[in-house]
Amino acid sequence: MSLVGIDGRVVASAQASTPGTVTCANAAAGVVPPPISASNSRVYFMDALGAVRALSPNAGATSPIIDLPIGPSRRSLFAVSPDDALMAVVVVDFTANGATTKLYMYQLQRGGSQVLLFQESGAFSLWPTGWHGTNNLVVAKTPSCTQGGGPGTAGPLEFHVVDPATAIRRFTVGGPGCLIAGPPSPAGAVCESDVQATVLTWAAASIRSFSIPGFTPAYLSPNGSQVALTVNGETVVQESSKAFPGMQACGWIDETHVFSGGDAQRQPRVGDVTTGNVVPIAAQGDCAGRLPGGL
Repeated sequence: MSLVGIDGRVVASAQASTPGTVTCANAAAGVVPPPISASNSRVYFMDALGAVRALSPNAGATSPIIDLPIGPSRRSLFAVSPDDALMAVVVVDFTANGATTKLYMYQLQRGGSQVLLFQESGAFSLWPTGWHGTNNLVVAKTPSCTQGGGPGTAGPLEFHVVDPATAIRRFTVGGPGCLIAGPPSPAGAVCESDVQATVLTWAAASIRSFSIPGFTPAYLSPNGSQVALTVNGETVVQESSKAFPGMQACGWIDETHVFSGGDAQRQPRVGDVTTGNVVPIAAQGDCAGRLPGGL
């Protein structure tokens, strides 16, 4: 895992084994996000045994902070509050009928309290996605299992803003008529129908809409003023029409820089939406979020 600056340089890194894939007791795959979450100062990551460590730009990686449940058909998903005090944990047990999902609130320390807030079983599950301030937890409604397919088959369908003490829902962002099209930002999220994208706030208010050439990944900038779309293998910033050919963005570092992931065949990069300059990232891997991580 690597923390990367706007200049493409790696400012901190750590090695960790990640949990393997999980199935729903049949040919379908369990749907899970990367085992990573960011507070306002550190990035937390889980290894294959369920141990969670933290990585910061200045201090490097810590020893294990907490251990989460994990097993052949069980995964733990988590989101750390911006002030590093609490961790929302979803424990998912995958079955042939979908999954059993339990949402807990942990005090982020060994021996801290663990309170069960919510549980359900069936074809849908929850991902703890982030925190909007310290008084609103954001969870994503997702399919429990997937066999591949189109939009909405292996990622968030809608976001729920809930009370972190009770799990009572306050707002629903997105839904069946407008599916979530990319990761959220502090400003909200983008949802899409086949021909239209809509920018939504965390209070589920519609800010603006624009036409799209079919469902496509969309990334909302931190303050909500810009949306980066990946269309035909390139990144286009909708508001300015700034284009980055051959670069498939996966998020924003700040208000003027988008970034992409990569592998041995594709170089990850940082694009400056003001100047159009592109610089390579001195690491390989998939995108997992930004620091600070609050929504």
